[in-house]
Amino acid sequence: MTNVYAELRPRAFAIAYRMLGSASEAEDIVQEAFLRMHQTPEIASPRAYVATLVTRLCIDQLRSARVRRERYVGEWLPEPVLTDPSPADQVETADSLSLAFLVLLESLSPQQRAAFLLREVFDYPYDEVAEIVGTDVDSTRHLVAKARHHVKERRPRYHASRQQRQELAERFTAAAARGDLGALEALLAEDVALHADGGGRVHALGRPVNGRLKVARIILVGFRRIAERGLTIRLTEVNGQPGLVAVDADDRLVMVMGMDIADDGRILALHSIVNPDKLPAT
Repeated sequence: MTNVYAELRPRAFAIAYRMLGSASEAEDIVQEAFLRMHQTPEIASPRAYVATLVTRLCIDQLRSARVRRERYVGEWLPEPVLTDPSPADQVETADSLSLAFLVLLESLSPQQRAAFLLREVFDYPYDEVAEIVGTDVDSTRHLVAKARHHVKERRPRYHASRQQRQELAERFTAAAARGDLGALEALLAEDVALHADGGGRVHALGRPVNGRLKVARIILVGFRRIAERGLTIRLTEVNGQPGLVAVDADDRLVMVMGMDIADDGRILALHSIVNPDKLPAT
């Protein structure tokens, strides 16, 4: 059982996290799936069993989560994960992990989201996707096509190299830290969007802010407040993309910010999570 868990857990978590946008909820789903597998005798294919159970549990979870998110204070953003900059054993592309992509998936129905992810991100054949989501193949193709059409035009794509993205994050942090409005503006796309999630627990923007100048000014105010509080900024990787974190004197996370980079090498979106319930442990 230990070997099966070690082999299947990474894929199970990858599916659950992309389905739910919450690392903590994904962990609970994965644990529940393996508990049920342990209690079920004679499973022909543990891989298929776990993928099916995780997906179906996530679909149920999403249906109830939508009601909770309608009552959420401010803008809801996914729970970020701090990722290893090395490719390690990840098969999936980094753009399917980005905060912008996970936010985009929120516009799909739970069943569409499951079918789209299994087919487009995890490369399951249509017959397996159909069995997992509980539909026939034709219905599954329709689900995937509809989701693909909805996502295609707005899906973020990252053509810059890892080094280029890292250098951009360094320049962004340096310009913000020294209060250089002009230098900061030059790094932002004209239609850049700033998103923030405080969940009603911590003061944050109530709605997204768009536009290079507005976003740059808010970022400078935020960095001044970070300095006044004696917090430390560190560059890191957030959901497979460049980002930064702010930590206090006890090394506790206070903020996680992910960056999405446009094709022209400028920052297209910033996602700032300050809700303490969503901040991963350091």
